[in-house]
Amino acid sequence: MADTVPSGSRRMWCSVPERLQLHMAMLALQFGYAGFHVVSRAALNMGISKIVFIVYRNIIALLLLLPFAYFLEKKERPGITLKFLVQFFLLALVGITANQGFYFMGLDNTSPTFASAIQNSVPAITFLMAALLRIEQVRLDRKDGIAKVTGTFFCVAGASVITLYKGPAIFTPAPPLHGPTRYASMFPSLGNAKGKNWTLGCIFLIGHCLSWSGWLVLQTPVLKKYPARLSVTSYTCFFGLLQFLIIAAFTERDPYAWLIHSGGELFSVFYAGVVASGIAFAVQIWCIDKGGPVFVAVYQPVQTLVVAIMASVALGEEFYLGGIIGAVLIIVGLYLVLWGKSEEGKFAKQKVAIQSTHDHRHNRNPCHIKPSLTQALLPPTSDDV
Repeated sequence: MADTVPSGSRRMWCSVPERLQLHMAMLALQFGYAGFHVVSRAALNMGISKIVFIVYRNIIALLLLLPFAYFLEKKERPGITLKFLVQFFLLALVGITANQGFYFMGLDNTSPTFASAIQNSVPAITFLMAALLRIEQVRLDRKDGIAKVTGTFFCVAGASVITLYKGPAIFTPAPPLHGPTRYASMFPSLGNAKGKNWTLGCIFLIGHCLSWSGWLVLQTPVLKKYPARLSVTSYTCFFGLLQFLIIAAFTERDPYAWLIHSGGELFSVFYAGVVASGIAFAVQIWCIDKGGPVFVAVYQPVQTLVVAIMASVALGEEFYLGGIIGAVLIIVGLYLVLWGKSEEGKFAKQKVAIQSTHDHRHNRNPCHIKPSLTQALLPPTSDDV
């Protein structure tokens, strides 16, 4: 019954090639995440508690995902076991608790553009982790392997530059929203990083990238055994919410901190929950299943560009020399990894084509194959060969 309702829109979507679907989904995801960077920093500047923001975000995401996961995946959802619950708990610990916790502590000490810029190291870290777990192959005797390793080095170098060298402010816009408008109180002084610990913020953001990469890689084997994507996301979000509630019980005991005090805070919480958690998690896990963890990570520069435009034009964020140098290095490294991945795919296709040709030749009609002394010595049937 549930499958017949959206049949028209589903038919239109299915007519689009899957590769184009993946690219469209990833572009939309980056725009959604770009808005999240700006909205989250605005919420922190308005004084909302980091832990309260994260808890509300995950409550909204869970409420959004649960109905879709329950009704759309009734038939394909495997039975739940203790082993699956432990895996979902660990996914939540890495992908929700550590990921979001490090992100907000890092964003609070830096700015949206540089938080997004340092996230461009996620593909290199993802590749490293996937290589160690043998999900990705590294061939140093081929150009694709060399490109991926070189790209990883560039990403690490760029992240190091952003962390260790802030440099002077080379661009300080004066946007109209800093004037006496009704939006100025909603989005105050977004790009002002004075009084913040830039190095500590970057270290937190590197922890965020490590957690995110680990989450991307760990989802791949889980999805092979539990192919219900929305259900995996819902379980992960549920356990992440439980973990943050336990943390909040010790760190945020002030009842007043749990109240929403303005429309700006309410909008920020709903945007984070609906777009950056609910919709983004579902889209991302679908793309991981169809395109692999590295494919999902290679779209990060789009997000950085959009964040830079939004934060600079609308909210007056300052750009620092160290961040720009580091971002350029990271993006160069990112596309080296992407190019290496593309070349690896070409090598794999050539190998399959050669193998299929070889098999075709050996599988010809055996009547045309003349017997030899070696063949005569072999038994008529051999299951061990």
